[in-house]
Amino acid sequence: MNRKTLVLPAVVGLLAPVLAACGSSDSGSENGDAIVVGTTDRFTASKDAPAPVDPAYAYDVGTWNILRQTVQTLMIQPKGDGDPVPEAAEKCGFTDTGNERYACTLRKGLKFADGNPITAADVKFSIDRARAINADSGVAGLLSTIDTVETQGDREVIFHLNTSDATFPYKLSTPVAGIVNPKKYEKGELREGFELDGSGPYTMKAEVQNNEAVKLVFTKNPHYQGTLKLNNDKVELRTFHDAESMGKALNEGDIDVMTRTMSPEQIRELSGNSKDDIEVVETPGLEIRFLGFNTDAASVKNTAVREAMAQIINRTELVSEVYGNQAEPLYSIVPATITGHSNSFFNKYGDPNVDKARNLLSKAGVTTPVKLTLHYTTDHYGPATKKEFEVLRQQLNASGLFDVDIKGTPWATYRPAEQKGKYDVYGMGWFPDFPDADNYLAPFLDKGNTLGSPYANSEIRNNLIPQSRRQADRLSASSSLTRIQDIVADDVPVLPLWQGKQYVAARNTVTGTAYALNSSATLQLWELGRGTGGGNS
Repeated sequence: MNRKTLVLPAVVGLLAPVLAACGSSDSGSENGDAIVVGTTDRFTASKDAPAPVDPAYAYDVGTWNILRQTVQTLMIQPKGDGDPVPEAAEKCGFTDTGNERYACTLRKGLKFADGNPITAADVKFSIDRARAINADSGVAGLLSTIDTVETQGDREVIFHLNTSDATFPYKLSTPVAGIVNPKKYEKGELREGFELDGSGPYTMKAEVQNNEAVKLVFTKNPHYQGTLKLNNDKVELRTFHDAESMGKALNEGDIDVMTRTMSPEQIRELSGNSKDDIEVVETPGLEIRFLGFNTDAASVKNTAVREAMAQIINRTELVSEVYGNQAEPLYSIVPATITGHSNSFFNKYGDPNVDKARNLLSKAGVTTPVKLTLHYTTDHYGPATKKEFEVLRQQLNASGLFDVDIKGTPWATYRPAEQKGKYDVYGMGWFPDFPDADNYLAPFLDKGNTLGSPYANSEIRNNLIPQSRRQADRLSASSSLTRIQDIVADDVPVLPLWQGKQYVAARNTVTGTAYALNSSATLQLWELGRGTGGGNS
């Protein structure tokens, strides 16, 4: 097979690949050899983040992709997306009409990877532990609607919620709700380093150099019981410092697959080159990028400054210059393909207009040019991030209203500094915990938000978010969701930039690449297998 690109379109209401994976489900790896996957995600244990893979702490797409292979959850997002389905649970559901009592029955015979049985008490321990630790990563916010966790016997777990939450089944599918072994995890302390003990489809062993996991080996868990069907016995995840070295490893046969994050140039080259037996799969994605603001910082405390930036930035030009057709302009922090999306920023600001921005600043008495530093991470969102911020700087400075500088910092330092409010303006990306509008709003706007943002709007927190969560039919929640997005466009605590697509490149001996990533950027290593004929049939 020559190198080619497969484009997997979205279907009604869902972002899902429409082509089935090739190869039989029991094909496994040839001769037991590991399928080797490359990534530019970095996994570092540091003083600020000593427990990167503890479910009670981890809250970025890279570490969650480790946990989703190893730590089992009661619910799981199904192949092809859609509403979550039972995983460690045999069944789950609301038992009241107000969406405030949620009960699960565990599968019979569940065991941790070490062979010890799993009981309802272990589930309660795991959930209560994450809530009690309440790590500064903000991940415990996903469990904020839980009041108490009750067990009945060894297999029944009942969640009593403090408010209606129709999104709760989704939250039980996220790694923070993962079941951990109480014999290996302390109740009130994070587990430092890279050791993991769960009941997921794989066990994991990390090769660590200078406090960084450079290779992670996932081996089939013989005790696993759940909905997933593994197409291999072993997968090796190797980290690379940049997309170029990862691409070289794929071309030379040192790795079989590469995922996040390829450069825009790589994707174009791989898609258009027909010389090698490498296939590129494009899938719809729910990744967004945005600017965040420390709204207490003197430089951006005045709302007019943030409004003026929203009025000046040209998203279409930004996307065209940096990402081409691999991304689309975004006018809300809720992606355009999610139920409840509203183009609130376009509705308020329209096309970029420097004169309107000048009037905003003049009426607010802001002296121009406004001096700002835009901060970005150098090694987390892909190699094009620097160019993206160079374009943003050029656009803002060309207006004559801003004097902008940019500064890049490695993720291991960048993320803790951002959460502590050390940056006035900073770039962030978001890969959803689950595909619902609530997960693009509450994490940034609710109390204890993941950004550490001081921005607080009482209408959003006390009325609109709770109202939207009462609606099991998410279309019925649109009025509350739209109002939240309109307030965000007015106050600009965050400024949406673009929504991206996803890409996987693989040698044509690897099957299952159509499902290697779901729309939430979940890495599904169990879908990969050995075979012929490329990733799809």
